[in-house]
Amino acid sequence: MSLKEHFELLATYNQWMNSKVYAAAGQISATDLAKDRGAFFGSILGTLNHILVGDTIWLKRFATHPSCLNPLREVADLQSPESLDQVLFEDIATLSEQRIWIDRQIVNWTAELSEGDLDFVLSYRNTKGIAAHKRYSSLVLHFFNHQTHHRGQVSTLLSQAGMDVGVTDLLAQIPEEAHA
Repeated sequence: MSLKEHFELLATYNQWMNSKVYAAAGQISATDLAKDRGAFFGSILGTLNHILVGDTIWLKRFATHPSCLNPLREVADLQSPESLDQVLFEDIATLSEQRIWIDRQIVNWTAELSEGDLDFVLSYRNTKGIAAHKRYSSLVLHFFNHQTHHRGQVSTLLSQAGMDVGVTDLLAQIPEEAHA
């Protein structure tokens, strides 16, 4: 499997897992979603917003790659989040709509990547304004790892709230190999 194919797999896994997490979160009251549970971003809602904030920041950076502006044009036009803990959406329904939309953008973007695109060195500034220059493939891997890290926190918070998101393994998304 090529690096590009791995990223396509991670994009579909991300989309699948987000649908499961949001389905579980949608069964919890607004009060319980906003309850500070001692996580990095406080609540379930705060953590879900943080993942969307991080995705938006990274996708806007990825859109500066010469080959990626077209597939990420709509994301590039989004307003930049002001902080990593910004609550973009106060209610789970609106947050879920944006999540579904951005997950489609991610799937479409990874489908259009080429192996050559992944060797590009992207220059950007982090949220503190510090300049960085990193290989695109490393940044894309970080992007997916960041989602998985915080989604794991959300699944724990949901479990503490009495909700089970079910199977979370990446392997559940990989089709069985045919045997010759």
